[in-house]
Amino acid sequence: MTSPFSYAPAPESRSVVEIAPSYGLFVDGEFREAADGKVFKTVSPSSEEVLSEVAQAGAADVDAAVGAARKAFEKWSALPGAERAKYLFRIARIVQERSRELAVLESLDNGKPIRESRDADLPLVAAHFFYYAGWADKLGHAGYGSDPKPLGVAAQVIPWNFPLLMLAWKVAPALACGNTVVLKPAETTPLSALFFADICRQAGLPKGVVNILTGDGSTGAELVAHEGVDKVAFTGSTEVGKAIARTVAGTRKKLTLELGGKAANIVFDDAPVDQAVEGIVNGIFFNQGHVCCAGSRLLVQESVADEVLDALKRRMATLRVGDPLDKNTDVGAINSAEQLARITALAEAGEAEGAERWAPACELPSSGYWFAPTLFTGVTQAHRIAREEIFGPVLSVLTFRTPAEAVEKANNTPYGLSAGIWTEKGSRILWMADKLRAGVVWANTFNKFDPTSPFGGYKESGFGREGGRHGLEAYLNV
Repeated sequence: MTSPFSYAPAPESRSVVEIAPSYGLFVDGEFREAADGKVFKTVSPSSEEVLSEVAQAGAADVDAAVGAARKAFEKWSALPGAERAKYLFRIARIVQERSRELAVLESLDNGKPIRESRDADLPLVAAHFFYYAGWADKLGHAGYGSDPKPLGVAAQVIPWNFPLLMLAWKVAPALACGNTVVLKPAETTPLSALFFADICRQAGLPKGVVNILTGDGSTGAELVAHEGVDKVAFTGSTEVGKAIARTVAGTRKKLTLELGGKAANIVFDDAPVDQAVEGIVNGIFFNQGHVCCAGSRLLVQESVADEVLDALKRRMATLRVGDPLDKNTDVGAINSAEQLARITALAEAGEAEGAERWAPACELPSSGYWFAPTLFTGVTQAHRIAREEIFGPVLSVLTFRTPAEAVEKANNTPYGLSAGIWTEKGSRILWMADKLRAGVVWANTFNKFDPTSPFGGYKESGFGREGGRHGLEAYLNV
C-alpha cells in the first residue's frame, strides 16, 4: 500500500559551508603546497562535481610532517594531562559549534545523508573528544601502570566511509595520551580533515601536534614506512591492512588495525519483528552499507523467515534514495565510481551463482554514483556475496533452525568484527554472545556506538581496540 503522504524536498543549504577552490597540506600549524606541487581533485559523489583541488603529499612532505610532529612531541608530552585536556575540550566544543557546517561538508564530500552526518557522525565526533579529554589527567588510573608514557609520533591512516568520525577515534586518544599525530585522510574524502586542521588552529593547539597530509595510497605507504613514526593506526580494507602489517613487521612500531567485516545479524523466532526489521535496515543500509561492521549477512530462523522477509521488503520499499543534502533522504550516494563498480560486480556474481535478487522500485538520479537497496535470498555459504565484503547496500539472507546452527554459520567467515542478535530471551543473548567470534555483539540493536565502549575485531578484521579505556593502550608505552 502506498502512503497517501509524499515528501516535499527539504534540502539543507550548501551556503552554510565555504569550500575553498584549493587546499594545501597542514604541516607544523600552517597550510602549505606539496613540495613537488602535485594536486588532485575531490568530487561530490552525488553529482560528480569537483568540490576542490587538494595537495598530494609526497616523500618530502611526509618527512616534514613527521619532523614537525617529532619536534612538537617534547613539549606536548611534557604538558600536565589537565593542560592537554583543555585543548581537547576546546576542540570538542568547536566541533559542536561548527557541527552544521561540518555535517554539510561531510555529506557533500562523502555522499552520506545529511540526517546521518548531522545526527550520528557529528555528535559522536564531539563525544570522543570530550571523553578522551576526561582521560588525559587520569592515565595513571587506566590500568596501564601508575605513570604510563606516550609512544611519540602516531601515523594514522583513515578511510572514506566516516571521514571525521574515524579522525576523532584516532586523534582524540593519541593527543590525550601525549602523542603527536600525522594523519592521512582518504583520497576521496579529504575536506573534513582539512577543516579539522582549521579547528586545531582555532583551538590554539600548539604547532606540529596535529599534521594532516592529503594524498592517495602512495602517501599512506610513505607515512607508514617512515622511520620517525612510533605508532601506526589504520582503518580500512583487509588487503591494505595486511600490506601495512608487512611493512611494520620487524620494526619497533606499535600497530593497530581495524579492517573489514561480514557481520551476521541473527533473528530468532521470538524476536519482535518490526523492531528487528528496523535493526536489519539500520545494519545494512545505514551510510549506504559503507560500514565495516555492517550486518551484511541476515540469518533468520526458518520458522519466521517468510514473515521477516515480507516485513523487510515492505520497509525497504519506503526507503528514499537521493540527494544527500535532503533531510528526507535515507540512502545517499555511493562514495566513488570505483566502489560502485565493486558493488555492481559482486551483486552480478550473486545472481550468476543462483541467488535471487530483489530491490524496491527505485528511481536513481541521473548523475552521481548510486545503487538501489538490494537483498538476495536463496543464498548459501558458498556464494561470494555471503563470503566477501561488498561494502554497499546489499544484504544476503540465509536461514537456520537451531541456535547452534546460527553460531556455526555466523562464525563461518574469515572476518570477526561484529554481530547482532534479536531475541526476547536474555539467556540466549548471553549464550550466543559467548559463542560468536566477533569483537562487538549487539543485542536487539545494531550499529550502536559510544566513545566509552571499545570497538575492534578478530581474525581478518584486525587487532587492537578503539574507544573506551581500552583505546588508550594503543597510544601508551605499556
